[in-house]
Amino acid sequence: MNLAPLLEKKQVHVCVPCRIDFGGTLDISTFYLPLAHLKPATLNLALDMRTHVYLSPGQPGRIKISSRGFDTIDRSRDDRGWDSPMGLMFAVFQYFNAHGVHLHIESQSPVRSALGGSSCAAVAIIAAVYTALEKQINPEHITWLAHYLEGAVAGVLCGVQDQAAAAFGGVNLWEWRFGHKGPGFERCPVFDSYDKMEKLTPHFLVAYGGVPHESSEVNSRWVNEFKSGRAYDAFEQISGLTRQFTTALAAFSFKKAGQLMNQETALRCEMTPDVLDNTGIMLWEAAKAQGCGARFTGAGGGGCLWAIGEKAEIDKLNTQWRKILDPIDGAMVLDTAIDPNGILIH
Repeated sequence: MNLAPLLEKKQVHVCVPCRIDFGGTLDISTFYLPLAHLKPATLNLALDMRTHVYLSPGQPGRIKISSRGFDTIDRSRDDRGWDSPMGLMFAVFQYFNAHGVHLHIESQSPVRSALGGSSCAAVAIIAAVYTALEKQINPEHITWLAHYLEGAVAGVLCGVQDQAAAAFGGVNLWEWRFGHKGPGFERCPVFDSYDKMEKLTPHFLVAYGGVPHESSEVNSRWVNEFKSGRAYDAFEQISGLTRQFTTALAAFSFKKAGQLMNQETALRCEMTPDVLDNTGIMLWEAAKAQGCGARFTGAGGGGCLWAIGEKAEIDKLNTQWRKILDPIDGAMVLDTAIDPNGILIH
């Protein structure tokens, strides 16, 4: 399908949010199917650091992809292979049999920061292609399509929370289940208005430690430890902590939420000590000392941490985190807030 004639009439611009989370890994079928009796769930909060994708007409028979932090790739539609850093993006176009397109990606979050960036891009590209084709945007369909394409390219089981947050936005508890014909989820919004979501902003921090994350190695160890039975009890506890944390968050009980967050982080560190790098450990210890909670985002191993607590304690922690991160190249406390929206078509 040559997209160039459609894009010559109207170029497409789509953007989606990234996320911070609690109870990740439970969105992988290896975990949520054996734990189905617990109704395993993941909480995530969409952030306003959006990934923007732009589709413009390209040369027929070719696909061009450009993005900040990556080399531009221009290849024939007949070229095979998806093992490059842009492999997932090419796989999306392969699914649609699309060519004659130049895709440009701009992300407002740091590259490989464990905020779900690659999944965000896949969701946005799928929505952009549907927009170019004048098809209806169905967030749930796009979530699952992006999820399965990412798993196919990675060659391993992947979670689905990143795609869900990107497609829907807001603050949600996602219950993972198996439906009549395949896997599914129930979206449970934690707040019933944006005003309530906005009240969270003074109570959380997100920081990038300056080191890109490597989630696949950490995730594979969690999968193997769970399959062996050694980590089964830990993930049962994480399932319970996720629901308790969601309840505390909904009640604006930030001190309690911080305590629960530290319990979950401690469980993860016991299973995989390198889920926090040296900077992450310093940030976590500083959070605990201030009476706040902190945890890695995604599967850790670098990338971002986020913290939650009472406003006065978060303000103090903000200062401490900036002092810790100041000497580290590329590290920073991120300027961000909750994003109530998912897929936006411009």
